[in-house]
Amino acid sequence: MSRETAIDTITAYFDKGVFQSELADLVSYRTESQKEGTGPELRRYLAEAMEPRLAKMGFVCEIIDNPDPRGGPLLIGERREGDDLPTVLTYGHGDVIRAQERMWREGLAPFDLVEEGDRLYGRGTADNKGQHLINIAALEAVLDARGSLGFNTRIVLEMSEEVGSSGLAEVFHSHKDRLTADVLIASDGPRLQPEVPTVFMGSRGGVTFDLTLTLREGAHHSGNWGGLLADPAMIMAHALATICDRRGQIQIPEWRPDSLTDDVRAALDGLPVTGGEGPEVNEDWGEESLTPAERVYGWNSFAVLAMTSGVPEAPVNAISASARATCQLRYVVGTDPEDIIPALRRHLDKHGYEQIEIVPHDRGFFAATRLDPGHPWVQFVTGSIEKTAGKAPHILPNLAGSLPNDSFADILGLPTVWVPHSYRGCSQHAPDEHVLKSLSRDALRVMAGVFWDVGAGGTPAS
Repeated sequence: MSRETAIDTITAYFDKGVFQSELADLVSYRTESQKEGTGPELRRYLAEAMEPRLAKMGFVCEIIDNPDPRGGPLLIGERREGDDLPTVLTYGHGDVIRAQERMWREGLAPFDLVEEGDRLYGRGTADNKGQHLINIAALEAVLDARGSLGFNTRIVLEMSEEVGSSGLAEVFHSHKDRLTADVLIASDGPRLQPEVPTVFMGSRGGVTFDLTLTLREGAHHSGNWGGLLADPAMIMAHALATICDRRGQIQIPEWRPDSLTDDVRAALDGLPVTGGEGPEVNEDWGEESLTPAERVYGWNSFAVLAMTSGVPEAPVNAISASARATCQLRYVVGTDPEDIIPALRRHLDKHGYEQIEIVPHDRGFFAATRLDPGHPWVQFVTGSIEKTAGKAPHILPNLAGSLPNDSFADILGLPTVWVPHSYRGCSQHAPDEHVLKSLSRDALRVMAGVFWDVGAGGTPAS
């Protein structure tokens, strides 16, 4: 048997409709971790959809209760072939965001897989059921073709990623001996272009917080009191304007990272971030001295997610008593996460906004991580992908979004290589989520090639 046999096997798996059928089954599980009362369904996904399949492949699995009451269960599995073989850890999450059922367009439903042309619609198709299904199926194809994988495999499947991976770090600390490996090879997020594989080695971190200002009790008539009472919405708007200038350039020195090195710039040079599906990129927004790719992958970005003052849906002629802005900083390596909120406090005080309170959200995002694009495992995986796809993949030092890579990189100390199987127009976290059939077929072939090559020897030394 050969590498080509494994790739032919996985290609037939897709072409015969098996991938689509199995994805439809996974989508049918209503695994909304953000919705109360879904604990039994989260466990059922692991116990019925994942554990039997992994056991058939020779994995010894355990479903673990989450130590954090906010989170769902986790599955840890291991298939061991030899002490002298490399060990690959892989990962996926079976939970999805809220279904938003009434917001999907006519003919679509979040927990029914619907095929339209090159698209397969359904909640979790892109994030992340389709992605870990691709990797598990690719492992099966290699196992079928070779009779063994040629390496040891460990897998983590969690059911809490959409609520900030609650409990994941605690489980990693307490089960660290069961999760040691030479490398993490996993999949989440989008390709830059549907037809070109992408590899990334970390992610931006994120901090979300409210800025609140309460000046008095109750609203007061704008005619009788206009010009006499301070307007909290106006004050809040001016405070926000000190954080970023009119084109979104961050004005807090501690929020401006020091990690956009020449090597990172070289890795980002020429990467496509414009065109394709999605909104048109505003070339005149963000840090003026940076390219669009550097702004989204090599720099920090501040966003106002929501603002309220008064009653927007039913305005009255009154000066409101309070204002609130929900804000978020997405940050890269080179930003001190412990100083993000303190730096904001110092900044607001310096500009005379001592009255504005900063209220961090309980559930933060993941910490920023990044692996050198020249790392041997990155070179190994990208070389394998190029051999299968016939083209070099796009290589990102880190994803623009956030995922729990810090648990793998910081707690387990692993080099982390992510190979995403979606694309930027997939409507992830929105109604009408979908994957592309053509991209999924290509991803299956790519991952079968990667896992075959790991088992063929010549992997980087641990």
